[in-house]
Amino acid sequence: MDRIKNLPSDGLTYNPNDPKYWDPAALQHELDRAFDICQGCRLCFGLCPSFPELFRAADQHSGEVRNITTAETDRILDTCFQCRICYVKCPYTPDDGHEFQLDFPRLLIRANLVRAKQRGIPLRARILARPELAGRVGGLTASLTNWANRQPLLRLGLEKTLGIHRDKLLPEFHSESFEDWFRKQPPAAGDPSQAVLFFTCFANYNSPRVAKAAVEVYSKNGIALQCPKQNCCGMPALESGDFELAKKLASANVESLLPAVDSGKKVVAINPTCSYMLRKEYGEIVGTEAARKVSAATMDLCEYLFQRKQQGLFNREFLSSPGRVNYHLPCHLRAQNIGYRSRDLMRLIPKTTVRVIEQCSAHDGTWAMKKEFFPLSMLTGKKAFDEMAAGEPEITASDCPLAAIHFNQALGARPIHPIEVLARAYCSDGFPQRLEQHNETSETGGD
Repeated sequence: MDRIKNLPSDGLTYNPNDPKYWDPAALQHELDRAFDICQGCRLCFGLCPSFPELFRAADQHSGEVRNITTAETDRILDTCFQCRICYVKCPYTPDDGHEFQLDFPRLLIRANLVRAKQRGIPLRARILARPELAGRVGGLTASLTNWANRQPLLRLGLEKTLGIHRDKLLPEFHSESFEDWFRKQPPAAGDPSQAVLFFTCFANYNSPRVAKAAVEVYSKNGIALQCPKQNCCGMPALESGDFELAKKLASANVESLLPAVDSGKKVVAINPTCSYMLRKEYGEIVGTEAARKVSAATMDLCEYLFQRKQQGLFNREFLSSPGRVNYHLPCHLRAQNIGYRSRDLMRLIPKTTVRVIEQCSAHDGTWAMKKEFFPLSMLTGKKAFDEMAAGEPEITASDCPLAAIHFNQALGARPIHPIEVLARAYCSDGFPQRLEQHNETSETGGD
């Protein structure tokens, strides 16, 4: 059998609008090449369960990755939760200018999409691909839905019917979405010509207080955020194997956000996964110049405020301090290579120290909700949980709302978003008892 070459095969493409992307034979050439490079390198062994599965399979076949079975490949795909940290660590990527042009997470997204096209999309994946639908339905009877999600017998039924683990802590729902709240508000103080908010479907339906805090903090910094019509960023659909839905959602957002971008405004996104999606994926998923313009204009919420700080325009009139903060840096912010901007802003609050945790929480979209992966997600996230609890923090924080739920699952206290830390610090009574029990049901601070 000929030796696999490390240089790109004739199957290389990460563009889903390229017909070659969907060719199973072309895909297999690239999987063989990537698996061979990775099993020879093994730098990413400790990052996520996917790599140990790959190396175990390769070792079972004496290093001949072309003999990895379909079932073994499925396991490699299913245990990749798309944190993208392997891309950050990998020395062979397009961003590094390396001739191998290896993008392992995008390759596995491609493999999952091709698999879904061949085999169909299971019911659970179709449901998890539509968080907005869950948000709207859950919000109609928010109190009842939240109660039901805490009942062991009902959760057992959910596990048996949809494969959502019975013990997994689920997001709460709110009877009033952020979008509905924002529509009722008078115009915020500040310049409306600077930025628009991509508030994300999670903040809209499950954590509106974070989006409200963003409006408040930006107003205190002279910016009146606008909120164009928007829908889910499309990442859940992409990860579920539904490319057509992902493209439809992304295209709708591009169409809605483009007028603001054309007028010179930035798009500031709350959720790191959403900002990653808009910034890194829309150009190829949608495949238009308009999509590339929206991508170029997208920034993380705190990244934009830090830019204001560099310009001498950031409001430092803080009236209270969170004290000792343990801050979790989400994987999808690390993958955007923007630095530690949330940490840097929180450090500007007097009498505040910030300790950074750079371990993956392993919630990762919907992966941790699945019956077969919830125990593994808790094991994979243990380093993050232990580091978050260390040092007796008075406040814990994370930009990722799903990571926050996982920390709550493990530690019994839910981190708040850094934008909420800033919102509270602008108030004289912003940290009562240092928020010893900060959870999603206590609607304080930014609301």
